Amino acid sequence: DGYCHYGSQWCWEVNKTEKMQKGIPLTEEDRTPWLETLRDALNSSLVSGKTVVLGCSALQKQYRETLRAADPNYEPGSFVCLVKFVLLDVGCEVLAARLARRAAEGKHFMPANLLQSQLDLLQVDESEGIFKVDATQSPEAIVNTIEAKVFHTRTPSR
Repeated sequence: DGYCHYGSQWCWEVNKTEKMQKGIPLTEEDRTPWLETLRDALNSSLVSGKTVVLGCSALQKQYRETLRAADPNYEPGSFVCLVKFVLLDVGCEVLAARLARRAAEGKHFMPANLLQSQLDLLQVDESEGIFKVDATQSPEAIVNTIEAKVFHTRTPSR
């Protein structure tokens, strides 16, 4: 019932956040060290028996494979793993409005004009078992849905 939560921004290098603030999309070379840092943090938590919720944009299958590798027993491509993924499913217009509001409040470093480049990268493969959650719900309802879906699937009966 208790878990740690990490946002992925803590491990972005300053020059990468500055790049995004200038409206320049990141490259694969920019993302790889970030994903590897997140993978290593997840691995440390898994090995020590902690439950962690990591908020990040693992938009592509290859990014999620990097993060799944945090599970020491993961066999690449199997998608059977301690690391689970949740897609906060919401329309582009809602995302754009939320991002613009957060950027205006100084709570997000990525400007809204980079949103389309993020959406263009998004890959959702049903075979990966990604949990989809309606992100138009209240934050409390979203958290409750995620807890029910993710933690329910960890039981041996599934």
